[in-house]
Amino acid sequence: MADKKYLTTSTGAPVANNQNSVTAGTQGPTLIQDVHLLEKLAHFNRERVPERVVHAKGAGAHGYFEVTNDLTKYTKADFLSEVGKKTDMFIRFSTVAGELGSADTVRDPRGFAVKFYTEEGNYDIVGNNTPIFFIRDAIKFPDFIHTQKRNPQTHLKDPNAVWDFWSLSPESLHQVTYLMGDRGLPATYRHMNGYGSHTFRWTNAEGESVWVKYHFKTDQGVKNLAQEVGNKLAGENPDYHTEDLFNAIDKGEFPSWTLHVQIMPEEDAKTYNINPFDVTKVWPHKDYPLIEVGRMVLNRNPQNYFAEVEQATFSPGNVVPGIGFSPDKMLQGRLFAYADAHRYRVGANHNALPINRSKNEANNYQRDGQMRFDSNGGGSVNYEPNSYGGPKQTPENAQAPLAVHGFADAVPYDDEDYYSQAGDLFRLMSEEERSRVISNIVGAMEPVEKEEIKLRQIEHFYKADPEYGTRIAEGLGLSVPAEVK
Repeated sequence: MADKKYLTTSTGAPVANNQNSVTAGTQGPTLIQDVHLLEKLAHFNRERVPERVVHAKGAGAHGYFEVTNDLTKYTKADFLSEVGKKTDMFIRFSTVAGELGSADTVRDPRGFAVKFYTEEGNYDIVGNNTPIFFIRDAIKFPDFIHTQKRNPQTHLKDPNAVWDFWSLSPESLHQVTYLMGDRGLPATYRHMNGYGSHTFRWTNAEGESVWVKYHFKTDQGVKNLAQEVGNKLAGENPDYHTEDLFNAIDKGEFPSWTLHVQIMPEEDAKTYNINPFDVTKVWPHKDYPLIEVGRMVLNRNPQNYFAEVEQATFSPGNVVPGIGFSPDKMLQGRLFAYADAHRYRVGANHNALPINRSKNEANNYQRDGQMRFDSNGGGSVNYEPNSYGGPKQTPENAQAPLAVHGFADAVPYDDEDYYSQAGDLFRLMSEEERSRVISNIVGAMEPVEKEEIKLRQIEHFYKADPEYGTRIAEGLGLSVPAEVK
């Protein structure tokens, strides 16, 4: 091994697999014994001080969520327990790749993070304005985000890195197609949809479970910007989306979204023709139609940006009884990474800050840590079990057990169809939107220096749809590789 440069951990141990995290079987959850995955995510969370590593530039607002449909047959979550019930909430919108001072109107996914202050604790849905993502295993996330950030030598954005990674990660094609389409540049935060993206698990009072996906549909209608308009605004008013949201609420024009879910019976996941836990894929609505849940309204601006927006922390691990996790490998990594990032960036006591504090009292044995600003538990006992009446566990609130099988190993998903849904999305577009997608992609790929990267990516476009690949190749002055046709 001394003759070649091989990947190692920070302690010099060779890394056997840097593409797949270790799971309990091909469908099982990620195992904490995957120390390489944990080290990658933990180190990645500490690369920037003090702004967020991703989603640094954002805007937020307060509001409420009101239930409009009875779905108690699917979940026992208390905030969804009756039609008409209202729950206070806070939302943060953001771009993904840019720094704190970057422009709002760039082509980038938008973060869509919602915190519900329920009577059973805080519930966070931490998603994007896209129903899918670029990768499907958290072990690749630090590498992916490095390609979206700045070149370590030039400190400039690096299209070579972007397209090199995407061309070597064909699972990204569906999201790339979505991003380069019209919805990759929303007109405002008010005029875009939001998605939980991952598959989650709902469990009812009888202990019966289903798989679920979240869809927040904007009541303002979807509106997008042309690329040239976005570019112009980025120079003239880089805070355009932030300003629009604040001014709309300030004028009493309260934006709203209708929340829908897709429900999949647990047994369907074993035989469905796509992997329902693969975040690079959607569930077709013809198989699992949208079911209305309720309406989210934003009606109050923050009084202090830093206290309420910058210090707001979200994690998909913040759930309440009746809502749980799926073996989605990207979700499993986020369950660790998000809370770990907040402990580093804001501090171990971030959940005690007013913007993050739950309505119901937090009772636990966590003590001390930087910036502990409350009574720190006073003189109460700080261990459990104890004989002094301290808070005790409630077994009845455990998540429903999840059956796993197979061997613990670093294995990929057993589905290598990277092209069908990307091709379907392209074919769903009008000719006008197809032309814009082609133009956006050609413009983004032209600066790439290596022709082999361009040709490799053209292969992926062609496999999704021959017209898709051919038109991009022509736009770049290249030909589709003969072996692909």
